[in-house]
Amino acid sequence: MTPSPSVEGFFDPATHTITYLVADPATGAAVLIDPVLDFDAAAGRVETTSLEKVLARIAERGLRLERVLETHAHADHLSGADEIRRRTGAPIGIGSRITEVQKVFGVLFEAHDVTADGVVFDSLFADGARFDLGTLQVEVLHTPGHTPACVSYRIGDAVFTGDTLFMPDYGTARCDFPGGDARTLYRSIQRLLALPPETRMFVGHDYLPEGREDYRWETTVAAQKAGNIHVGGGRTEDEFVALREARDATLKAPALILPSLQINIRAGALPPPEASGRRFLKLPLTAV
Repeated sequence: MTPSPSVEGFFDPATHTITYLVADPATGAAVLIDPVLDFDAAAGRVETTSLEKVLARIAERGLRLERVLETHAHADHLSGADEIRRRTGAPIGIGSRITEVQKVFGVLFEAHDVTADGVVFDSLFADGARFDLGTLQVEVLHTPGHTPACVSYRIGDAVFTGDTLFMPDYGTARCDFPGGDARTLYRSIQRLLALPPETRMFVGHDYLPEGREDYRWETTVAAQKAGNIHVGGGRTEDEFVALREARDATLKAPALILPSLQINIRAGALPPPEASGRRFLKLPLTAV
């Protein structure tokens, strides 16, 4: 019988992101997946309210936080990974192809402190990497397409997909970011859909599609394979690519994409202070 981790999701209504606290019931060893750092863009204010809730829950349950895991460099929220690392000492892990994302956005933002080698993260996971979580084992699956660096984490009978797949009635991730590719995403999704049908699947975001009034973030491989509106029911690769690219052409950039990426290529750390001691985010302008 496949072991089953305990999974607790923390939904952030400002960014529709779910942070996951995943623990081994036998030992209390835990990981935190995709923690959120609160950000008021209008005020330029960073807060830790969401992180405080998660840390309080870890303490309440008497868990031992062993790692912070990122599924990718998010474009819709600021990562709380570095804040968690500073408070707990838990190392940060991410897929090894994060270096490709750092290279692109380090240049865009002229972030001279960011080197495209991933050293701000503690672990760069190769596809198929494995490590222990108490009596459980974590397997890293590279699932690019949304970004080149996306990974999913398989832990016992559960898999955490980040933005690769959403709930069946909402579909899949966009592929129009630098390094994204709809055909690659389709193939990554097929890899996830090849997991045992009873595998619990936890998605990185939930948005309310028409006809649903409650937020959800847990489904199964079987449910995705049968009913995902973008890839379910045997949709072919070419059909998916046509659908995904047409939809992406209508989408606006995420509201927090510019501040998020500046933070997230730094593993959630803020930009270094200027001579005044103040820190700044940059806003590259596009002339038309």
